[in-house]
Amino acid sequence: MTDKRIAVVTGGNRGIGFEICRQLARREDLHVVLTSRDIAKGQAAVQKLASEGLEVSTFQLEATSAADISALAQWLEQTYGRVDILVNNAGVLLDQQRGQGSVFAAEIDTLKETMDNNVYGPLQLCQALVPLMKKNGYGRIVNVSSGMGQLGDMGGGYTAYRFSKVSLNALTRILAAELHDSLILVNSMCPGWVKTDMGGPSANRTVEQGADTAVWLATLPNEGPSGMFFRDRSPISW
Repeated sequence: MTDKRIAVVTGGNRGIGFEICRQLARREDLHVVLTSRDIAKGQAAVQKLASEGLEVSTFQLEATSAADISALAQWLEQTYGRVDILVNNAGVLLDQQRGQGSVFAAEIDTLKETMDNNVYGPLQLCQALVPLMKKNGYGRIVNVSSGMGQLGDMGGGYTAYRFSKVSLNALTRILAAELHDSLILVNSMCPGWVKTDMGGPSANRTVEQGADTAVWLATLPNEGPSGMFFRDRSPISW
């Protein structure tokens, strides 16, 4: 058990997720649980943060696995007695690597796998962890989305990814509506085009810039916004 608030970050072993863990771990009032599909990579990430003087825990989580999600919820309750922050960062971008950029080339299996990772995983995590947030009357949920999920600026290509991020944004709105009378705030954010394994070397933003808004949303005051979409700490359209 701990008096510190507990922050869970999915896909925390690299890229934006790792930087979110780093920035959250710098706060004295938080303890971060870095989840990773590959436990060895999660442990390596925790060791790297430890070398920076940051104490972070790790947990093996395949974010599409109901069994893993249930195990995480049970472990959090038994170990800390609480969970306060959930950053749904884990996700996949499969379209281009499978040569299915166009909607006319999109295969249903790619759509299903993308939705499993980018939408159904976050949904199941919320279903499992929100009850723990309600016990303490406090929660922050941050869904790492993308400008590619904005209907008002929808374009072609990246079909599965776009579908998934539109759906993740819908999940944000639904959660915020159902939790409107609580202190559990739910928001989406777009990190922009970030230099990561997913974003590639040509991207125009650093991981520090990409993580900043997620960290800000994860630590909002009680009077903060809910059910909104942000980039660089400013609201953007759906």
